[in-house]
Amino acid sequence: MKITKHSSITTFVVLLFLSALSFSSFAQSLEEKFDTLLQERYKPDGSGATVLVAKQGKIIYHKAFGLANIELDVPMKPNNVFEIGSITKQFTSVAILMLIEQGKLTIEDEITKFIPDYPTHGKKITIHHLLNHTSGIKSYTSMNLSEIAAKDMTPTELINYFKNEPMDFDPGEKWLYNNSGYIILGFIIEKISGQSYEDFVEQNIFKPLAMNNSYYGSKREIIKNRASGYQTREGYVNSAYLSMTLPYAAGSLMSTVEDLHKWQNAVNTNTLVKTETIKKAFQNTTLNNGKPTYYGYGWSVNEINGVPTIEHGGGIFGYTSYQIYIPEEDVHAAILTNCNCNSPTDITIRIAALAIDKPYGKEKITNVSASVLKKLTGVYKFEDGAVRSISLKDGQLYSQRDAGKKFKIFPKAENTFFFEDSFSEILFKTDSKKPEAIFKNRVKESKGFKTNAPIPADKKAITVSENILSQYVGVYQIKEGFNLTISLENGQLISQATGQKSFKIYPESETVFFVKEFPASLEFIKENNKVVSAVLNQGGQKTPAKRID
Repeated sequence: MKITKHSSITTFVVLLFLSALSFSSFAQSLEEKFDTLLQERYKPDGSGATVLVAKQGKIIYHKAFGLANIELDVPMKPNNVFEIGSITKQFTSVAILMLIEQGKLTIEDEITKFIPDYPTHGKKITIHHLLNHTSGIKSYTSMNLSEIAAKDMTPTELINYFKNEPMDFDPGEKWLYNNSGYIILGFIIEKISGQSYEDFVEQNIFKPLAMNNSYYGSKREIIKNRASGYQTREGYVNSAYLSMTLPYAAGSLMSTVEDLHKWQNAVNTNTLVKTETIKKAFQNTTLNNGKPTYYGYGWSVNEINGVPTIEHGGGIFGYTSYQIYIPEEDVHAAILTNCNCNSPTDITIRIAALAIDKPYGKEKITNVSASVLKKLTGVYKFEDGAVRSISLKDGQLYSQRDAGKKFKIFPKAENTFFFEDSFSEILFKTDSKKPEAIFKNRVKESKGFKTNAPIPADKKAITVSENILSQYVGVYQIKEGFNLTISLENGQLISQATGQKSFKIYPESETVFFVKEFPASLEFIKENNKVVSAVLNQGGQKTPAKRID
């Protein structure tokens, strides 16, 4: 066939059209996958979320789900404003790096350079330790925050609240998420710059980046498009009050997913700090013994199916958040929600994985013999302290951590098994004298060895009359502001801690009840035939809870 210039142009146009059609189909398919995940999680009549996905700096998905205000039945909008919690730490980290570039401090400066009377107990605590959560300073959010939650405090007052607490460990010896470190960093920003933390972030970050819907949080000011915050306690309730002076440089900022996209683009294009400087924030820092922390400065270091990521989440009264950036693919995904009852962490990871065409949800293989499965069973003790029992029933392998819930695990290879609806895997090595197992949750790994311990028998619930169960219904105070509420529904006791999801509890005796989802039990204590308290047994610790209602 003779090909003329005209026909070749026509062919090119057709190919271009087909290529565009193919891309459109892919984009539509991806959008549908996102929609399916999000509509299942965030219902039209409940608390909601805003979602943004960008690729190569351009937004490819930006939607809202659920309600911004449940009481007024107001639908969520893509530009709603949320408290972003600990994603604030990225802004604090970059603020510190900006000051380092200006020559006003160094990463190895000790905190006593800025707070001379800080009690370091003879230890060298540096800016580096504060940024990557290895300082050993007591995190004030692990203390009884309820006693100050409604109180406005200056940064100095807040530091005084926790500074005399014993240190948890020597600097650099361990990694433990620490909000106190970022409170001190905020104070240092103020001392060096001569500005309040709020003004520094507003003038040096928000305004230059045109983040026009981002703010230092306030409960008093009118903030246009603010989504109301909720928590659950036998249904939705308005979130408890928290003075925004308390999260401060660790968690007090508010934003939208679109502004977070502007922020991520600015970070990627070195708008605020140089390439060599921002790289420090994304490094996988190490402990004194050389082990990785999987955390940089304000970002955690992880991966999605082998592809490196940097990411962070946030949780604060009434709100949860998560965002992920994948440098190799230039993909950014962010979700903000208005309830601390429905964390977006897992769904953000799944959406980011879909965006790079590396979805979670593996193909199961079926040709693993019963003899091989049986060989894998046993009790394994891991270097992180976990004990996992691997059992086999009706051809199905199960993994159970400590005395918690049993989870089905499925083979993707003869010796590699994955958890359904999870990002975790177990790789078994049976060819050595002492059989091993490696538990992997995305980038983090823990090695374990098979022990001689027998696989523990399943806990079995006994039958207890509803008359006895009704005696336990009430509220039990673990500490001020944090309670266990026990309710009875259709002959089943339900336990719910303040701000957390509820769990069914099952009787192993008339007074002791266990949780199937994780290793914990609750014992009710009677005096003079009346229930006066309960004891929570979890993680090797027994915590008393006085009955207050």
